[in-house]
Amino acid sequence: MATMPVDQQLCFALYSASRAMTAAYRPVLTEMNLTYPQYLVMLVLWEEGHVTVGRLGERLQLDSGTLSPLLKRLEANGFVQRERSRDDERLVEVTLTPAGRQLESRAQCIPEELGSATGMTQQEAADLRDAVRLLTDALTASNRKESA
Repeated sequence: MATMPVDQQLCFALYSASRAMTAAYRPVLTEMNLTYPQYLVMLVLWEEGHVTVGRLGERLQLDSGTLSPLLKRLEANGFVQRERSRDDERLVEVTLTPAGRQLESRAQCIPEELGSATGMTQQEAADLRDAVRLLTDALTASNRKESA
């Protein structure tokens, strides 16, 4: 039996869409001196105010080895500050600097601007997002079963 062509593979469609979405964000984020992963970190911080590195990892599904360089760069750019927790020395807390807070107002237009680039209605985008989340949850659960 022949292998399914690459353009009919779900994994390739998701991979291609992810690359295209990231590329669409690049010009807007470059003006703000952010990469797409850094933008995701900033979104969590704008939402929560301050978080531990562990919480950031949970929210973004990233390990500390991936997060540390992102946070280092954001700190070097003056957007965030990292400090050991006063309550628990094992925890590192990440907070926004004034420059990081100011960046939020510049980023307000991004969701709408990039949403229109998809050519989808808000409902179509929400339905797709929900379907992708279901897929992610199913694959994560499957991977956990296989690892156990």
